Amino acid sequence: MGFCLVNNVAVAARHMQSEQGVERIAIVDFDVHHGNGTQDAFLGDDSVLYASLHQSGIYPGTGRVGEGGSTTVNVPLQAGSGDEEWIDAFARHVEPAVVRFEPELVLVSAGFDAHEDEDLYLVDIRVTDAGFRELAKRCAGLAPRIGVVLEGGYNLGTLSRLVSAALEGFGQESATAG
Repeated sequence: MGFCLVNNVAVAARHMQSEQGVERIAIVDFDVHHGNGTQDAFLGDDSVLYASLHQSGIYPGTGRVGEGGSTTVNVPLQAGSGDEEWIDAFARHVEPAVVRFEPELVLVSAGFDAHEDEDLYLVDIRVTDAGFRELAKRCAGLAPRIGVVLEGGYNLGTLSRLVSAALEGFGQESATAG
Protein backbone atom coordinates (compact mmCIF):
# COMPACT_ATOMS: atom_id res chain seq x y z
CA MET A 1 0.00 0.00 0.00
CA GLY A 2 0.89 3.61 -0.20
CA PHE A 3 4.40 4.85 -0.61
CA CYS A 4 6.37 1.57 -0.44
CA LEU A 5 6.96 -1.11 -3.04
CA VAL A 6 9.38 -3.14 -0.90
CA ASN A 7 9.33 -3.18 2.89
CA ASN A 8 13.06 -2.66 3.39
CA VAL A 9 13.02 -2.94 7.18
CA ALA A 10 11.10 -6.23 7.03
CA VAL A 11 13.58 -7.61 4.48
CA ALA A 12 16.48 -6.47 6.70
CA ALA A 13 14.93 -8.11 9.78
CA ARG A 14 14.40 -11.45 8.02
CA HIS A 15 17.91 -11.31 6.54
CA MET A 16 19.44 -10.69 9.96
CA GLN A 17 17.50 -13.60 11.39
CA SER A 18 18.16 -16.11 8.62
CA GLU A 19 21.67 -15.12 7.54
CA GLN A 20 23.19 -13.56 10.66
CA GLY A 21 21.56 -15.63 13.40
CA VAL A 22 19.96 -12.68 15.19
CA GLU A 23 17.04 -14.07 17.16
CA ARG A 24 15.30 -11.03 18.69
CA ILE A 25 14.78 -7.81 16.73
CA ALA A 26 12.91 -4.66 17.66
CA ILE A 27 11.74 -2.39 14.86
CA VAL A 28 11.20 1.22 15.90
CA ASP A 29 9.28 3.34 13.39
CA PHE A 30 9.08 7.12 13.73
CA ASP A 31 7.65 7.88 10.29
CA VAL A 32 4.56 10.13 10.39
CA HIS A 33 2.46 7.35 8.81
CA HIS A 34 1.75 4.06 10.55
CA GLY A 35 3.73 1.17 9.08
CA ASN A 36 0.83 -1.18 8.51
CA GLY A 37 2.89 -3.41 6.22
CA THR A 38 5.61 -3.85 8.83
CA GLN A 39 3.02 -4.53 11.51
CA ASP A 40 1.32 -7.12 9.31
CA ALA A 41 4.63 -8.77 8.32
CA PHE A 42 5.41 -9.64 11.94
CA LEU A 43 1.93 -10.19 13.35
CA GLY A 44 2.08 -13.21 15.64
CA ASP A 45 5.88 -13.44 15.42
CA ASP A 46 7.28 -13.31 18.96
CA SER A 47 10.83 -12.83 17.66
CA VAL A 48 10.13 -9.29 16.36
CA LEU A 49 8.74 -6.34 18.31
CA TYR A 50 7.24 -3.55 16.22
CA ALA A 51 6.85 -0.10 17.81
CA SER A 52 5.43 2.85 15.86
CA LEU A 53 5.07 6.55 16.63
CA HIS A 54 2.81 8.14 14.02
CA GLN A 55 0.14 10.78 13.50
CA SER A 56 -3.34 9.57 14.37
CA GLY A 57 -6.12 9.68 11.81
CA ILE A 58 -4.14 9.91 8.57
CA TYR A 59 -3.32 7.40 5.85
CA PRO A 60 -3.37 4.39 6.10
CA GLY A 61 -5.86 4.63 8.99
CA THR A 62 -4.23 1.86 11.03
CA GLY A 63 -2.08 1.87 14.14
CA ARG A 64 -4.56 2.25 16.95
CA VAL A 65 -3.45 1.52 20.52
CA GLY A 66 -3.86 -2.23 21.16
CA GLU A 67 -3.93 -3.13 17.47
CA GLY A 68 -1.57 -5.86 16.35
CA GLY A 69 -0.96 -8.17 19.28
CA SER A 70 1.51 -8.62 22.10
CA THR A 71 4.63 -7.67 20.14
CA THR A 72 3.15 -4.51 18.64
CA VAL A 73 3.28 -1.08 20.28
CA ASN A 74 1.31 1.58 18.45
CA VAL A 75 1.56 5.15 19.70
CA PRO A 76 -0.71 7.41 17.64
CA LEU A 77 -0.12 11.11 18.29
CA GLN A 78 -2.46 14.01 17.71
CA ALA A 79 -2.03 16.54 14.91
CA GLY A 80 0.04 19.48 16.07
CA SER A 81 2.32 17.33 18.23
CA GLY A 82 5.99 18.27 18.29
CA ASP A 83 9.24 17.33 19.98
CA GLU A 84 7.88 17.30 23.51
CA GLU A 85 4.99 14.97 22.72
CA TRP A 86 6.99 12.63 20.46
CA ILE A 87 9.91 12.29 22.87
CA ASP A 88 7.58 11.86 25.85
CA ALA A 89 5.61 9.15 24.01
CA PHE A 90 8.85 7.44 23.04
CA ALA A 91 10.06 7.49 26.66
CA ARG A 92 6.74 6.29 28.12
CA HIS A 93 5.75 3.65 25.57
CA VAL A 94 8.50 2.64 23.15
CA GLU A 95 11.57 2.54 25.40
CA PRO A 96 10.01 0.39 28.15
CA ALA A 97 8.56 -2.06 25.62
CA VAL A 98 11.86 -2.45 23.77
CA VAL A 99 13.86 -2.79 27.00
CA ARG A 100 11.47 -5.52 28.24
CA PHE A 101 11.76 -7.30 24.89
CA GLU A 102 15.59 -7.43 25.14
CA PRO A 103 16.43 -7.31 21.42
CA GLU A 104 19.84 -8.15 20.04
CA LEU A 105 19.26 -5.62 17.28
CA VAL A 106 17.12 -2.51 16.82
CA LEU A 107 16.14 -1.62 13.27
CA VAL A 108 14.83 1.91 12.83
CA SER A 109 12.34 2.98 10.18
CA ALA A 110 13.60 6.55 10.16
CA GLY A 111 10.97 8.70 8.53
CA PHE A 112 11.48 12.45 8.45
CA ASP A 113 8.02 13.34 7.17
CA ALA A 114 7.02 14.30 10.73
CA HIS A 115 9.28 17.36 10.43
CA GLU A 116 7.78 20.78 11.05
CA ASP A 117 8.63 21.91 7.47
CA GLU A 118 7.12 18.88 5.71
CA ASP A 119 4.20 19.68 3.44
CA LEU A 120 2.16 16.51 2.99
CA TYR A 121 -1.61 16.36 2.70
CA LEU A 122 -3.22 16.10 6.17
CA VAL A 123 0.15 15.80 7.95
CA ASP A 124 0.46 18.18 10.88
CA ILE A 125 3.35 17.11 13.08
CA ARG A 126 6.07 19.49 14.19
CA VAL A 127 9.18 17.51 15.10
CA THR A 128 12.35 19.61 14.75
CA ASP A 129 15.91 18.70 13.79
CA ALA A 130 16.74 18.48 17.52
CA GLY A 131 13.75 16.19 18.05
CA PHE A 132 14.96 13.74 15.40
CA ARG A 133 18.46 13.86 16.89
CA GLU A 134 17.01 12.95 20.30
CA LEU A 135 14.80 10.16 18.92
CA ALA A 136 17.83 8.67 17.18
CA LYS A 137 19.93 8.93 20.35
CA ARG A 138 17.26 7.12 22.32
CA CYS A 139 16.99 4.39 19.65
CA ALA A 140 20.75 3.88 19.71
CA GLY A 141 20.62 3.15 23.44
CA LEU A 142 18.07 0.34 23.14
CA ALA A 143 20.23 -2.58 21.94
CA PRO A 144 23.85 -3.52 21.38
CA ARG A 145 23.37 -3.24 17.59
CA ILE A 146 21.37 -0.83 15.45
CA GLY A 147 20.47 -0.56 11.78
CA VAL A 148 18.62 2.29 10.12
CA VAL A 149 16.41 2.42 7.03
CA LEU A 150 15.44 5.75 5.48
CA GLU A 151 11.68 6.01 5.15
CA GLY A 152 9.58 9.14 4.52
CA GLY A 153 10.87 12.65 4.16
CA TYR A 154 9.84 14.48 1.03
CA ASN A 155 11.11 18.01 1.59
CA LEU A 156 14.41 17.92 -0.27
CA GLY A 157 15.38 21.23 1.30
CA THR A 158 15.49 19.69 4.78
CA LEU A 159 16.08 15.97 4.23
CA SER A 160 19.89 15.89 4.17
CA ARG A 161 20.03 18.12 7.26
CA LEU A 162 17.58 15.84 9.11
CA VAL A 163 19.49 12.70 8.17
CA SER A 164 22.67 14.36 9.46
CA ALA A 165 20.95 15.26 12.74
CA ALA A 166 19.73 11.68 13.14
CA LEU A 167 23.18 10.28 12.35
CA GLU A 168 24.58 12.47 15.12
CA GLY A 169 21.97 11.02 17.45
CA PHE A 170 22.77 7.47 16.40
CA GLY A 171 26.37 8.20 17.40
CA GLN A 172 27.86 8.95 14.01
CA GLU A 173 29.21 12.39 14.98
CA SER A 174 31.38 12.72 11.88
CA ALA A 175 28.78 11.41 9.44
CA THR A 176 27.24 13.73 6.92
CA ALA A 177 24.44 13.31 4.45
CA GLY A 178 24.35 14.98 1.11
